[in-house]
Formats: sequence, structure tokens, C-alpha cells
Amino acid sequence: MLRQQLNEDLKSAMRDKDTRRMGTLRLILAAVKEQEIVSRAEGGDKDITDDQIRQIMAKMVKQRRDSIRMYEEGARMDLAEQEQAEIAVIESYLPKQLSADEVAEVVAKVKQELGATGLKDMGRCMGVLKDRYAGRVDMGRASQTMKQLLT
Repeated sequence: MLRQQLNEDLKSAMRDKDTRRMGTLRLILAAVKEQEIVSRAEGGDKDITDDQIRQIMAKMVKQRRDSIRMYEEGARMDLAEQEQAEIAVIESYLPKQLSADEVAEVVAKVKQELGATGLKDMGRCMGVLKDRYAGRVDMGRASQTMKQLLT
């Protein structure tokens, strides 16, 4: 289980005194714990799945990329580098992301499979992409590509 791996890696980072990795792993585990609390409050399962943990981490990567952009605009390269280091730690637990060319290929394949012809089919296509390639495809990029193909 991914959560168990995260806990073991946290202990290892603590032994190695790797403060960057330790801090990032603590952030991930705190976000996972928060999601479990929300899930319990809504009457759901108390444990969350590996896929849900990966979704949390993907969201964390996106947030950090947004922060990097803002830090670079504000000429705070030290903070941008810190965020980039956190992204590297988080991404080490995520499946390999598809390249832009692979995303375009996958989007075209889904469009053809579903026989999509216009923007009215966008939601259906994106649903299939999300089901098949969750965590491996940047859905923002996939959405832009799909929109271009359907218009």
C-alpha cells in the first residue's frame, strides 16, 4: 500500500536527516489524513485508496507548479527551487506522466473510439480519459488538446 510506503520512507528520511524529503513526506501524509477525516465525516470509508492518495499528490504537484510560476514572477528563485525540490519528491511516488506527443495520441484515440464530432462530446471524452489515464495525464493539457480536435 502506498501509505505504508510513505510512512517507511518518512522513517528512512528521519534516520538520514534528509529534511527536505522528510518535510515533503509529512505534508503528503497530513493531506492524506485530512482526506480521511473528510471522508469519515461524509460517512465514507475511513481508509482511502492508493488512487485517492495519488490524486492528492497530483493536486499537490499542480499547486507547487502554480507557486513556482508566481515565485519566478516575483524574482524569488530560492522559493521556486524549494518548490521544485518538493515536486521531485512527490513525483517519485506518481506514475510516469505521458509526454505532450503521447497525450495528443491518446486524446485522438479516445476521440476516434467514441466517434466524437463536436464540443458536445467533450465531457464524455474527458471522462474516458480520466478513467483510463488518471494520474498519468495532465488533464489540463488533455482538455486543451481535445478541444482543438473537436473544433
